[in-house]
Amino acid sequence: MGTGSPARCAAIIGTGLIGQGWAIVFARKGWDVRLYDVNAAMLAEARSLILQQLRELETQGLLEDANGIIERVHVAGSLADAVKGASYIQENSPEKVEIKRALFTELDAVAEPDAVIGSSTSSIPASQFTEHLPGRHRCLVAHPVNPPYLIPVVELCPAPWTSPQALNAAREAMTAIGQKPVLVRREIEGFILNRLQSALLHEAFRLAKAGIASAEDIDVTVKDGLGLRWSFMGPFETIDLNAPGGIADYCARYGGLYESIGADQGECVAWDGALVAALEDERRGLLPEEDLAKRRFWRDEKLMRLMRHKQENGDNNG
Repeated sequence: MGTGSPARCAAIIGTGLIGQGWAIVFARKGWDVRLYDVNAAMLAEARSLILQQLRELETQGLLEDANGIIERVHVAGSLADAVKGASYIQENSPEKVEIKRALFTELDAVAEPDAVIGSSTSSIPASQFTEHLPGRHRCLVAHPVNPPYLIPVVELCPAPWTSPQALNAAREAMTAIGQKPVLVRREIEGFILNRLQSALLHEAFRLAKAGIASAEDIDVTVKDGLGLRWSFMGPFETIDLNAPGGIADYCARYGGLYESIGADQGECVAWDGALVAALEDERRGLLPEEDLAKRRFWRDEKLMRLMRHKQENGDNNG
C-alpha cells in the first residue's frame, strides 16, 4: 500500500448505507472504488444513490465535481472482480458472525496477497470470524460512524493475530482518505465509541425512569451543554481545561463527587416496558413517526454545516 501509486483501489463489499458511505469517502480522495453486493437489486441502485449524496455534499460546499467523483465508482460483476487490484477491502455485511465468517473466507481466497481487509462491524470482534483464515494476519475491524463521509472517526481494532504491518496499512489508508483512525488496543465489546455512548445512554434512561427530567430536557442538556464542547474537545481535554491546574487539579477537586455519583450508577435500567413506552410517547409527541425521515435529512445537513465549520476553522483535528 505504498503512497506513490497514482490511483489506489478500494473494494467495497456490501452496498447498503455504510457501504455507500465508504465509497464516497474513498472516491472523493481520488481512489478507484469497486462495489459488490450479493443483493443484485441493492447493487444496481447503489451508484445512483452515491451520486445523489455526492451532489448534496457539493451543494453544501464540502466537495467539488460530484460528477467526476462518481466516475471513479464502478460496479463489479463478481466478488473476485471487485477485489482484483484492490489494496484495501472494506466489508459491510449484516451483523451476523456466520455471514461474516463465510464472506471473509471468500475474500481471503480471492483478494490480492497484500490487501488489507477491514470490517465495518459495530459489535463483533474480528477474532470471531477470521481465526480460521490463512490470511488472518491482514484482517481487522475498521468500524466507522454513520455517515462516514460526515463523521470521520474510524475505530481500528485488530484481532490478536492481526499483523502490525496490516494495522499500519489500515491506519495509513484511513488517514489518506481523510478519516480519523483511533486504535482499540485490544478486543472489547462495543469498541470505544459505543461504550462511551452506552455510559451516557444508561444514565439518560436512569434519569428518565426516576422522573428526574423529561427526555427533551435530557436531550437539551447534551445538545446545548455537553455537546457544544464535545464537538471540538474530548472528555479528558474538557476536564483538563476546567480546573486552574489542569486534569490532576480537576481530579483532586471533583474526584470525590464523581466517585459518589458513580456508586449510584452501577445498576442498569432495562430498556423496555413502561419506560420505553413513555419515552416513545414523548418522542412521538415531539416528532411524529411520519417525520422521522425528514428529520434525518435535517440532521445530515446540520452535520454538513458543522463539518464545513470545522474544516474552515482548522479545528478538525481536535
